[in-house]
Amino acid sequence: MAVAFMLAHPYGFTRVMSSYRWDRNIVNGQDQNDWQGPPSNSDGSTKPVPINPDSTCGDGWVCEHRWRQIKNMVAFRNVVNGQAFSNWWDNGSNQISFSRGSKGFLVINNDDWELNETLTTGLPAGTYCDVISGQKESGRCTGKQVVVGGDGRASIRISNQEEDPFIAIHADSKL
Repeated sequence: MAVAFMLAHPYGFTRVMSSYRWDRNIVNGQDQNDWQGPPSNSDGSTKPVPINPDSTCGDGWVCEHRWRQIKNMVAFRNVVNGQAFSNWWDNGSNQISFSRGSKGFLVINNDDWELNETLTTGLPAGTYCDVISGQKESGRCTGKQVVVGGDGRASIRISNQEEDPFIAIHADSKL
């Protein structure tokens, strides 16, 4: 969620972390293996990053930058580049939304209850593919679809129980 917010918001320079796994050994709140570096060969050289058939990484590498949600938010950032930050909405707690001009819209539910609102997206009318729950492939959406009306508003419903309780749509995700 934080990475999606960072990539959607126009402030500053963004960096996406990609990392590796190690065996953790927590003793008195301290990881005794915090000295471990990236996966390496016996000569100390860093191992190459193997890409699995499902596009994940293997051999101890995590590769967060390849996760659908993050990869698609990088595309979102590219689509909305140069667009103004606008149409801010919040519920006074932990639900927010904003648009990036007429090119992109993000809504986040970080509350312990459902978000069910009609929100101003700033986008032209049409049906858009949410690039968090899925992506646009061959003109079809593999995730949720968001219908934006002629007034630029959309009815958004996000359960707090969802794996990814946020939605992102942009001009290139229009169906």
